[in-house]
Amino acid sequence: MQIIRVIARLLDYPTAELQSAKDALVTTVLEDSHLATPHKQALLRCVEVFCDEDLMDLQEAYVSTFDRGRSLSLLLFEHVHGESRDRGQAMVDLLGEYEAAGLELDARELPDYLPLFLEFLSTRSQAEVRHWLEDIHHILGLLAERLYQRESLHHALFDALLDLAGQAPDRRQLASLVADEARDDTPEALDKVWEEEMVRFVDDQGGSCGSSGAVGQRRRELEQVQTIHLSDQLMPAADQLPAGRA
Repeated sequence: MQIIRVIARLLDYPTAELQSAKDALVTTVLEDSHLATPHKQALLRCVEVFCDEDLMDLQEAYVSTFDRGRSLSLLLFEHVHGESRDRGQAMVDLLGEYEAAGLELDARELPDYLPLFLEFLSTRSQAEVRHWLEDIHHILGLLAERLYQRESLHHALFDALLDLAGQAPDRRQLASLVADEARDDTPEALDKVWEEEMVRFVDDQGGSCGSSGAVGQRRRELEQVQTIHLSDQLMPAADQLPAGRA
């Protein structure tokens, strides 16, 4: 499903390559036969904004949205297992699914990184896509509502995924739930997380800190991280998206 690949590209860290692929992205959305029209229109709006606005501004906004705090983490198992040992096994199992499908990671991103997971789904049948998305629809619904309440255009990407999953969450219930949550991306909240991470590091007696969480999650503000996708031979770049229907 090519539309899944488009959503994966739009949900990833903004790059010049993404912006240069605008025409291919627009064509793929217009020719998609899976999404309802309102969601296609919302995706086209995302393409317009993410491809036309200043790249540095987009990157700064992306970091502020997804790389500060855990409530909007794009690491799926962060929302299911947190820091527990179960998360490691879940990632091993997911990596096994990738390998069984004949796919392999070509760099450093964790297997449960949502844009990477979506690229995997783009190689699956429509029935498989729906099954996988149904399994995580509760996560997608919460993320969609949190993004909506923070006035982030990215919420439209999660709404589209819910549509593909055949799910219509109770938005009133989600809105009430999210409204009662404490923000975890404020300076005070981030300072608290930093302190907790440092304590954990000391308690581990020099062991490596976890790669999840606000401090270690993606490190985009501390170093330039290569975005991880599936093998290029299996997952072509966004500007190579075919023009035909998915």
